[in-house]
Amino acid sequence: MKLTGRRESSNVEDRRGMSTGTKAGVGGIGGIIIIALFTLLQGGNLGDVVSNVVQQGGLGTVQEEQAAGQREFTAEEKELAKFSRIILAGTEDVWTKIFQENGLGEYVSPTLVLFTDQVNSACGSASAAVGPFYCSGDQKLYIDLSFFTQMKSQLGADGDFAYAYVIAHEVGHHVEYLLGTLNKAHQAMGQTDKVNANKISVRLELLADFYAGVWAHHDNEMFGSIEDGDLEEAIDCAKKIGDNYLQEKARGYSQPESFTHGTSAQRMKWLKLGFTTGDIRRGNTFDLSDAQL
Repeated sequence: MKLTGRRESSNVEDRRGMSTGTKAGVGGIGGIIIIALFTLLQGGNLGDVVSNVVQQGGLGTVQEEQAAGQREFTAEEKELAKFSRIILAGTEDVWTKIFQENGLGEYVSPTLVLFTDQVNSACGSASAAVGPFYCSGDQKLYIDLSFFTQMKSQLGADGDFAYAYVIAHEVGHHVEYLLGTLNKAHQAMGQTDKVNANKISVRLELLADFYAGVWAHHDNEMFGSIEDGDLEEAIDCAKKIGDNYLQEKARGYSQPESFTHGTSAQRMKWLKLGFTTGDIRRGNTFDLSDAQL
């Protein structure tokens, strides 16, 4: 991506060097990638554990503790933090424009929280093992930047646009919140059985993928940010975080009734649709049948 000279968002809380600890809000793209990291590292014997985490998002409670002092960050960590601030700024510019042009009211930007290991949010406390996530309770997205290096080393999902996709996906959940989609979906999930709740979750995640693509479309129009190969990086990432891909990697088979984020084909489809059209009105994952997704 071409990011030279781009502004950095000030809507950032740097909590690195602090630790906290149960369950976070919308796990989004991140949690399922980290689950994949653990399964690929440990082998298929953790298949049942992975299944439980994918389906329930459950994590043990850890104790809160303040680090003795914030360590000096490496050059890579500094660069990733700067990159994240630039991408967040891009989402602010793009979504402000889209909301204005579509008569959606004021776009209220989320806050990006950078953390290490564990963090407290209005949705509860979470380990970095859940990956990047969005919490509608405080309208913040949370990222442990080591996640990006794990993406590269464990999944082979690399490239700055793949990383930007992760951030834009979580911002996509914030857009869902602002438009009322997220709360309606969560209410519906609480009133049905696990299998149908999972189907609703898939629609939320695919919509966030679509919104990530919409952001990339407009970011490129505004700043000329997309270079050759960038879209392919993000699509490859979307493929490797599909529920079927991860479950088959972990244990040799997949269980569609347990899918919470969508198949590789679905995730690639909706990301690409958002990118090619840039039209927020095409994000109709809740209007389609399962077969049409």
